[in-house]
Amino acid sequence: MRLDQALATLLPELSRNRLQAWVREGRVLLDGAPVDVPRLKLRGGEWLVVDGAPAAAEMTHAAEDIALDIVYEDPHLLVINKPAGLVVHPGSGNWQGTLLNALLHHCEALAQVPRAGIVHRLDKDTSGLLVVAKTLAAQTHLVRQLQARSVRRIYVALAHGVVPSSGRVDASIGRHPTQRTRMSAAVAGGREAVTHYAPLRVFDDCTLIECRLETGRTHQIRVHMAHIGHPLVGDPVYGKRRSPNPRLQSFARQALHARQLGLLHPQSGESMQWEAGMPSDLGGLIAALEENAADAL
Repeated sequence: MRLDQALATLLPELSRNRLQAWVREGRVLLDGAPVDVPRLKLRGGEWLVVDGAPAAAEMTHAAEDIALDIVYEDPHLLVINKPAGLVVHPGSGNWQGTLLNALLHHCEALAQVPRAGIVHRLDKDTSGLLVVAKTLAAQTHLVRQLQARSVRRIYVALAHGVVPSSGRVDASIGRHPTQRTRMSAAVAGGREAVTHYAPLRVFDDCTLIECRLETGRTHQIRVHMAHIGHPLVGDPVYGKRRSPNPRLQSFARQALHARQLGLLHPQSGESMQWEAGMPSDLGGLIAALEENAADAL
């Protein structure tokens, strides 16, 4: 049996990719000696030692006392209602004040889980539900659910223009060929991306829509809606379309909220679902649009 296959059999709570990475990093000993070839053939009876401690790069983030809106928590997972403006993971220009820093303060044990248990992300200015794994086994289970597309993620958004009917966008997403901070649809080498959308309420020059993700690519809803001619209201990157409505023009972020999240509990297998109410800024904008529509009748 191959080394990575044997490790996956012995440690089923960990993903094959993670175990392969640990082998390549020299974190697996075979009969006392480090080995870095995941495909190495074993004959049986060998002694394996696996160093599962977090890598140094994963230990550098500081815990910060940042308030969290916790929707659900148990020993295995944590569901957060993320506010707009909060960066999920430290990166260029945002090394502090992130959700990861907040999670490390909220639960010290998350320092032992890669990326503090974060398994999927929301853009900085997208609000709504996000799940965090509190153990390695839960993280692996949730990642596998995401890969199997069994996690239910439903968003609400305001899109420019009139979206008359439901539809499906099936357009691969990849890095923009010249503007590297942007993503682009239908580019060579892009990854498969599928978004389902449906209008909830049509206004004069925008539509409240519901979007369901089949895949989870960077900026997926924003890119796909722009791709079909309905960029999101307030989107500073993909929202080129403008509206004469000053309320839409002045909205300070992309009008996108992760409203519903559903998954199987990584320990019990129970089907679970959560819903986050509309944030005040987006809810206020929709209420104003509703009021204007009523006045026009």
